[in-house]
Amino acid sequence: MAARVPGPRPDEERSPLAVVLDVLGADEQRRTRIAWLYYVEGLTQAEIAELLGISRVKVVRDLQICRQTGLVQIQINGRLAPCVALERVLVQRYGLTQAVVVPSPHDPAHLPATLGVAVGAWLSEKIGPGQTLGIGWGRTLHWSVRALRRREIPDLTVVSLLGGIGRGSEINMYETASRVAETLGAQCYYLAAPAYASSASLRDMLLEQAGLREVLERARRADIAVVSVGSLGPESTNRRIGLLDEEELPGLEAAGAVGDLLCTFLDAAGHPVDHPLNRRAVGLPVEDLRRVPTSVLASGGPEKVPIVKAALIGGYVNTLITDERTAEALAAG
Repeated sequence: MAARVPGPRPDEERSPLAVVLDVLGADEQRRTRIAWLYYVEGLTQAEIAELLGISRVKVVRDLQICRQTGLVQIQINGRLAPCVALERVLVQRYGLTQAVVVPSPHDPAHLPATLGVAVGAWLSEKIGPGQTLGIGWGRTLHWSVRALRRREIPDLTVVSLLGGIGRGSEINMYETASRVAETLGAQCYYLAAPAYASSASLRDMLLEQAGLREVLERARRADIAVVSVGSLGPESTNRRIGLLDEEELPGLEAAGAVGDLLCTFLDAAGHPVDHPLNRRAVGLPVEDLRRVPTSVLASGGPEKVPIVKAALIGGYVNTLITDERTAEALAAG
């Protein structure tokens, strides 16, 4: 008969270290150790693999996961002179309070993440107790959450500036706002309605509802609003997720639209175009965005240049976060 191994007595307490290790889990323990050895102690990937008894491929994969999940956040304090020069040109040309220009990534696919890191770092320094933060949506703002410095900010309120979409998406309007609120320990308010109502009359009816009216009033009183813009090009997020019907594109182009800001389509001069979609949009009107003390537009890429320029000409925002190539195009006029 096999001997029975006695378990721990009920009065035996587990060590604090054992409890912590259980909570963290083996994967997070390993990744944290790898990140420390690589970024703090300066060991090579091969040295870490040998030290921990794992393959170098696993070390590389874990370091990538550390960066993607925000376990490791890299801050570079140096400023590139060309970016600083472009910031000054943009501030003067478009009457901005501030411009932040970051180097363009070699791979254009990494641009939303690059800008998202810049937005998260900027917002981490600006947001404070008792404020109201309005949040738009898009790939850049989705990535910005990972770069936010996680902490509890007393009496902070986060408000979604747009209605939502009817199906799940990693860049849903609601998801971005809720993740920002969770990261900063804030109370979150949503516009519980679709981004576009089925008709202008239904949109007006929705906005008369007490709940939505309250959220919009909070949005109008925001201290900081962070938004992005959408283009009409084939890579547009609106088109990719089906928020913008392909049949509506010819009418928008005929009306002179170059893209949208808060789901309101603008022409090259920054004016809302005369199109039914604009009368169906559920969100903070772009005219109200002008009145927010600190209104931030975070966007970049060749496809976005016309709509970013339109938003700047229209005076809807006073702060711009973009990349070097986009800034060069905007500075050239």
